[in-house]
Parts: sequence; C-alpha cells; structure tokens
Amino acid sequence: MNQTLERWSSRRAFILAVTGAAVGLGNIWRFPYITGENGGAAFLLIYIGFVVLLGLPVMMAEILVGRAGRSSPMLSLGKLARQAGRSEHWRWLGLFGAFTVFCILSFYSVVSGWAMDFMVTAFSGGFQGMSADQVGAGFGDFLANPLRMAMDHTLFLVLTMLVVAAGVSKGLERLNNLLMPALYLLLFVLAGHAISMDGFGPALEWLFTPDFSAVTPMVFIHAMGHAFFTLAVGACALMAYGAYMPDHQSLPGAAAAVAILDVIVALLAGIAIFSVVFTQGMDPGEGPGLMFITLPVAFADLPFGAFWLGLFFLLLVLATWTSSINLAEPIVATLIGWGMTRRRAALVTGVCVWLVGMLCVLSFSTLSDFHVLGSMNFFDVVSTIPPEIFLPLGGLLIAIFAAWVMPEQEALRALDAGPNGFRLWRIVLRWISIPLVIVVLISGLV
Repeated sequence: MNQTLERWSSRRAFILAVTGAAVGLGNIWRFPYITGENGGAAFLLIYIGFVVLLGLPVMMAEILVGRAGRSSPMLSLGKLARQAGRSEHWRWLGLFGAFTVFCILSFYSVVSGWAMDFMVTAFSGGFQGMSADQVGAGFGDFLANPLRMAMDHTLFLVLTMLVVAAGVSKGLERLNNLLMPALYLLLFVLAGHAISMDGFGPALEWLFTPDFSAVTPMVFIHAMGHAFFTLAVGACALMAYGAYMPDHQSLPGAAAAVAILDVIVALLAGIAIFSVVFTQGMDPGEGPGLMFITLPVAFADLPFGAFWLGLFFLLLVLATWTSSINLAEPIVATLIGWGMTRRRAALVTGVCVWLVGMLCVLSFSTLSDFHVLGSMNFFDVVSTIPPEIFLPLGGLLIAIFAAWVMPEQEALRALDAGPNGFRLWRIVLRWISIPLVIVVLISGLV
C-alpha cells in the first residue's frame, strides 16, 4: 500500500494548515450570531469548556489516525483496521468523510461568493446611506440573480481548486503561510479600530461578563455543536492533514495551538462586530442576518465606514478561502488513493462541486419552490444536514475507531504524548468526548 509521500515542511506549516481548515464561516459568521442568540459571555465560557472536552480530543483522534496511516483517509482506516484484526469496512468512513466535505464545500463556495460580492460592493461604497430594509431588499435581489451568484460561485471555486491542484507544499502550505498571518493582521486591525468606538466597552462587557441566569439547556446544546463545528472535525479533512504531519512534532501541542488560535479568531471577530453593533444601538441577537444585513448598515454611518466594511468582508473571504482549500483536500486525497493524479483529482472535484453548487445557487430563484426534503430546498438540505448530522456522525465514528479499534501501540506512537498523556487523552475521549458527540448528533436529529 502506498504511503503518502508529501509532508508539511515544518511544524509551523502544519499548525497554520490545520488552523486554516478550522477558521472560516464558523468563527466569523456563525460564532457572533450564535453568541448573540445565546446570551453572550455565559455562552462563551461554556463553548470554551466544550472546545477542551469535546472538540480538542476528537480533533487529536482524527489527526492521529492520519498520522499513523500516512495515506489517504480511506487507505489509512483500512490499513489500521487490518493491523488490529478488525473489519476493513472501516475504510468506508473515509469515503463518508469525503462525501460530507463535498456537500459542505458545494454550499460553502456559494456563501463565500456572497462574501466576495459584498466585499466589492463595500469597498465601492455601495452600502452608504442605505437603511436595513434597503440592504435586506438588495440582498434578496442578489439571491434572486442566478447569473451573478453563479459567477461568484465559479470564481471562488476556481481559486480554491487551483491551490489544491498545486499540491501540499506548493499549493496548500504556500497559501496558508501567506493568508493566515494576513487574516490575523486584519483581525487585529479591525479589533484595534473597535477600541475607538463608543460600543467597545459595552461589547467587552457583553462578551466577558457572564450572566448565568440566561443559561438554558439549549445554550449547552448550541455550545457543544459549535465547539464541534468550528474545529472542522468529523469529515476526515484533518485525517488527510495528519498524514502529511512531520514525524517529530507533538500532536497535543499542535492541536492545542490550533484550538487557541481558533478561539482567538472568534473572540477578535466578536469584539470587532459587537463594538459596531453596540455603537449603532442595534440588537446583538440579530441571528444569521447579522453578517449580510446588520453589519453593512452599522458600518455605513461610521467614519470611513466603506473602507472598514470592505476590510471585514476581505477578512471573511480569506477565512473561507483557507477553509475551502482544506475542505477540498480530503476529496482530492481520496481520488489520488484511487490512482488519479493530483491535478486530475482536483479538476474532477472542482467540476462536481461546481455542479452541486449550481443547484444551491438556483435554490434561491429557479428551484426555490422545489422541495427536496419536507419544506427544505436543495440549499437548505446541503447547508443543514451535513454540518448538523454528517459531521457529528463522522466524528463519533472516528473517535470510536481511535479509542477502541486501531492498534493501541500505533495510537500511542502517533499521539506522541508519552504513556501518561496517552492514557489521559484516551480516558477523556472514551468517557467524556464520545458521549458529548452523541448528544450533539441527537440534537441535530431532533
């Protein structure tokens, strides 16, 4: 069985790559509005707790399977299962992960196209002087324009697949090394600008002063789900990256660094967004429309608002671009494992994702009345079921495989945390993380 020959060139490159996979819409779009809907600081503390107890151990499990197998996710799972004397049918988990990220990427590229379009409009001052109703109506007109959306979707996907086709060192690593520092620089610039706003103090108070009287069981469910979603676990993407991991690198140290960087992005984005929202006297619990309706209105009345809003959407584009190339990699790695060259695998992946993404585009116009499941159109299905059901299911199976199925010595060697560190990780994974993933999966099903 062929092992993966490519490697990240350094420990820093691996951390930036995994951080690029984790940082995306979940941090900059989903975290602010889900925090707003669930009471601010109390949700933040609970979320960080679940990152430690749920997200981090499962992330380590997924990476170590790839590191131990040194192949595509399907081949790694099959090889390790065979070494343990277990069924090689575990390899189909790799295909399930590839299918999951395929579905996610198909709508992710569409939403990322929205961000690109809004970035251009923002920098050109297109939102100046518009009310919330006007911005909302303009967003509705944009969604009903399939040609414009298709062009955005196509451009974003081409940019994504060109990077993946270039390979690990010349494509993914080079882009991550360039874009991740740029992303953090933009975040610090936006958060630094927020200090000058009247809403900065209220935003900090709201984000960091917990009111536990607002905590309900659903706050815990949402915090668990977001901790799982934001670290990009459950789709074998990190398994593919683990296969490229340098031999002499502490996996727990790298995973902890990624989790910390991921939370920092969410916090800085929250500070930047809620400072604007509180400055303008708006409701922080606006929901999903916070990004594409509330913020354009909020920034428009600020000094140099067009520039700052354009920078914010540039930040969103960079985050979604790094996430997208990392979502595409496990699909491409699976096709490479079946004998394709990387360039052909990237082309096939790009064309297939584009076709499914076009169904998402048309869900807002031509296919808006075509219901795939109940009252859900095609976009609703692929943007809901894969993240809320497929990801937790994949994460659960990966955790079970790492904790109970793969050879213990292989897991011990791949984790590289010593016997005591390995025992602690496995106890947490088996008796805390796996039950919590089951709760996340059940909450997505009901």
